[in-house]
Amino acid sequence: FRFIIKGSLAGAAVYMVYDQGLLGSGVQGAEALKKAQETFPPAIQEWTNYIGWEVRNVQITILPSTPKFDFSPSNSWNKGVQTVMSALSVAPTRACEYTMEGWKYVKELVK
Repeated sequence: FRFIIKGSLAGAAVYMVYDQGLLGSGVQGAEALKKAQETFPPAIQEWTNYIGWEVRNVQITILPSTPKFDFSPSNSWNKGVQTVMSALSVAPTRACEYTMEGWKYVKELVK
């Protein structure tokens, strides 16, 4: 029974998001944001008046612009390949060093 309630709540949430145009194009999303900016402050004011709280100057700020990323997948891939190859090239030497340290540690424990 709980599964049915949770599923219907999730379905209603998805339908509401789709109905408001948030899953559409950027233009539809901008229109939904504009509509929310017009509707939200009066709704908050009405709710706080009902509760008995006093809220002054409720404002919704405009969303900041998206940051610009300087990301190159090919450079990242090349750097990753170079790092892996470097680690593999020193692996035998490191294995010998760690083995020697391990033997020394065991000898210290046996004494």
